[in-house]
Amino acid sequence: MSRALLVLTVAVFTSLAACSQRVAAETPEGTQAAPALQTGQAEAVFAGGCFWCVEKPFDKVKGVVSTTSGYTGGPELHPTYEDVGYHRTGHLEALRVVYEPDEVSYEELLQVFWHNIDPGQANGQFCDRGEQYRTAVFTSDPGEIAAVEASRGQVAEQLGVTVDTRVLPAQVFWEAEGYHQDFYLKNPSHYSRYRTGCGRDARLQELWGDQAGH
Repeated sequence: MSRALLVLTVAVFTSLAACSQRVAAETPEGTQAAPALQTGQAEAVFAGGCFWCVEKPFDKVKGVVSTTSGYTGGPELHPTYEDVGYHRTGHLEALRVVYEPDEVSYEELLQVFWHNIDPGQANGQFCDRGEQYRTAVFTSDPGEIAAVEASRGQVAEQLGVTVDTRVLPAQVFWEAEGYHQDFYLKNPSHYSRYRTGCGRDARLQELWGDQAGH
């Protein structure tokens, strides 16, 4: 679907507008790669549709040091929001979660991820349709691959669906433009209207019940 250039008014939500129709900002020359981890830290990278909406649930997890919205999965360098939205790259909207393994396990983070997506949706997430909104877990080693495969099987059995979420090798993670970071804190009303208008919370409740993320 087309990505409108981030309009200032937000009446879009009354017509189930997608995450693509967001707050306007100038497009920079290009984004920058995420910095290296500090000693004792680990990272997990998840693509769960609109990156705004997967940031908040992970921020609430004890042991998570930081969350960063961004782009990964494509070969192009320094992708911008406009590039990804207009399918000029192979990137997905994604979230980088930096965490302390002594405080929270990778398997626990996977559960947060599953409870914040519709694993059976193949063409995007909720009202956001398109390749850049498909779900994926980007893995860095065989242990992560095994953990994702095991939990994916459990999700498929629990929900009785074919899980479309892909398991992909980790690639460069490009940090999204600053106005996307912590969007739920900077623009809480806009964020809330988007989640409701896109049908995200209703579908998560339908799928996961008391386990649904928000």
